[in-house]
Amino acid sequence: MRHACLLALMGLLPLLLFAQSEPVFDRLDVFGLEWVGNPQISPDGSQVVYQRRGMDIMRDRRTATLWLKELTTGAHRKLTSDDSNESSPRWSPDGSRIAYTRGTDQGSEIYVYWLASGVSARLTQLDRSPGNLAWSPDGTQLAFTMLVPESAPKLVTPPAKPKGAEWADPPRVENRLKHEADGSGYLEPGYTQVFIVSAEGGVARQLTTGSYRHGGPLSWTPDGAQLLFGGNRGEDWEYDFDNSEIYSYRFADGQILTLTDQAGPDGQATVSPDGKTVAFTGYPDQRQTYQISRLYLMNLDGSGRRELDPGLDRSLSDPVWAADGSGLYVQYDDRGDTKIGFIPVGGGHELVTTNLGGTSIGRPYGGGSFTVARAGTIAFTHVTTERPAELATVTRRAPEPTLHTALNADLLPHRRLGEVTEVNYPSTVDGRMIQGWVVTPPDFDASAKYPLLVENHGGPISNYGARFSAEVQLYAAAGYVVFYPNPRGSTGYGEEFGNLLYHNYPGDDYQDVMDGVDYLLRRPYLSEDSLYVTGGSAGGIMSAWMIGKNNRFEAAAVVKPVVNWISKTLVADNYYGYAHTRFPGQPWENPEIYYQFSPLSLVANIETPTLVMVGTADLRTPLSEAKQLYHALKLRKVPTMLVEIPGSYHLIANRPSQLITKVDHVLAWFDRYRGGGGR
Repeated sequence: MRHACLLALMGLLPLLLFAQSEPVFDRLDVFGLEWVGNPQISPDGSQVVYQRRGMDIMRDRRTATLWLKELTTGAHRKLTSDDSNESSPRWSPDGSRIAYTRGTDQGSEIYVYWLASGVSARLTQLDRSPGNLAWSPDGTQLAFTMLVPESAPKLVTPPAKPKGAEWADPPRVENRLKHEADGSGYLEPGYTQVFIVSAEGGVARQLTTGSYRHGGPLSWTPDGAQLLFGGNRGEDWEYDFDNSEIYSYRFADGQILTLTDQAGPDGQATVSPDGKTVAFTGYPDQRQTYQISRLYLMNLDGSGRRELDPGLDRSLSDPVWAADGSGLYVQYDDRGDTKIGFIPVGGGHELVTTNLGGTSIGRPYGGGSFTVARAGTIAFTHVTTERPAELATVTRRAPEPTLHTALNADLLPHRRLGEVTEVNYPSTVDGRMIQGWVVTPPDFDASAKYPLLVENHGGPISNYGARFSAEVQLYAAAGYVVFYPNPRGSTGYGEEFGNLLYHNYPGDDYQDVMDGVDYLLRRPYLSEDSLYVTGGSAGGIMSAWMIGKNNRFEAAAVVKPVVNWISKTLVADNYYGYAHTRFPGQPWENPEIYYQFSPLSLVANIETPTLVMVGTADLRTPLSEAKQLYHALKLRKVPTMLVEIPGSYHLIANRPSQLITKVDHVLAWFDRYRGGGGR
């Protein structure tokens, strides 16, 4: 018996040695990551077309091409032979064709792929890029939205310049409330309108007109007589930016009907299979910091509006009707997990599946998407802490997911990853339980000592969860225990919890994070003299706030922060959206309150060596915010450096090399002060 056990152990020895020889997740592995996006299941539930997302190491770009998965045979192939970025796949009602958009040198165009022949053809020659594709019920037309440009305003007519003269570019004159957007920069003047085009190609016909922006998902009535869309066609729409309504275009006479009138963001309308009922999401705007999105039903003419109460204090989105009209599938965040649920038309809630997401890649945010076949099979993006999104299917009757892809099987099973575990602890503010996650380094040894790195999430109306994160894994691979919490204000814990930041941000959420640090310091492998903190956007604000409130951290990396709410509120691309919801009144009405909650007000207390990082094209937390913190710390002779990522917008890690350099600079700064040797 002893001999047999010895032989068994000897047989396991090569496997153990092989497992230990696998490398940890490395920065260049970022280029090897792949994930599923936007899975669209065919009407009969036999096939799924999806975006295969990845990283191009030569062009330093994220890529997206369409692939087709046969669920019955397992066959898996690229949809087309083109290598351009492809997006927005949509099945025709009979399942014989797939419409999609593809990037060209002149912009995106609409294409159709015929499954029987394997032929793909371009349908359009558009002036701008299309969005929100939607097939007509009979499969003869496609509806979409597109910008219709208008001339920019002019104050003067310049004199004619001499032939061949090289004069400076003319000035840009602006009179719009919303004139720029992070990630896009200057917004071309114009208005988004709704169009239709023949599914056999031809000239697109514009349905909507007027100086309004229309958009959101488009939904046809089953008889093809009406097309529903979102927007705000009110007289003061530009300043009534928190409000949107649902409209219907009537093909018989070209009339646009207003179906909703609630003060708040109504949208995501979808017509029931029998054409009698419209489901949509929204809420009555109470001018709070956070409000959950609710699910409503109304008759096709807008009458009979009622809330469909699921008995679930969570924000619902992306409703999809069951084919028999008995209810709707929705997705929602719940305690760090994005779930798919089913809401019967009579109310109530049924959990269908969990672990939706895996598309954010950099940090462990939510996201992901799903679609439903006629028979009820759901295709969705399935995530774990060990990998990004893979294609999975599930049904209400068979809730255990079936995985259909393994895009990272050639990489991540051959890397040693940090283990992710959940923690829950009470806040000393009011006893509320706060949820977070701890990631230990590969080959973790509980008898050794490790530095603790706190990673604060952005938003702040957002959440982290048990999801794969390339950045967190790189921190763990560098030998740090990583702690990422969901303090008050995070989504997925109900409206009251999210709204605790109303006129109090940063506020008690700071204590929630520090309580988590103290909770973890009871563990023998962590110590008070080896603490580090970082975070981006709202996480950058929190990181700056933390080092202004205490000097317990050896070093900090404050990424794309807001440090002065007055300047941020009047400079950022969303400058008009903060008054009353985040803080009372406008900055000039209550400057003391705006400054009171600005990390700049705490700069005199900061002694922690601080790296400040921002993208030069960031319009959400502009470069000037990071510079204010850096300059203040320089004047106070606090050890600091400013890292500017050229051309990067608020998604500072959008390009693969930017994700790598972000993590590299954070780790390089922390390593300077690791163990307290550099203080």
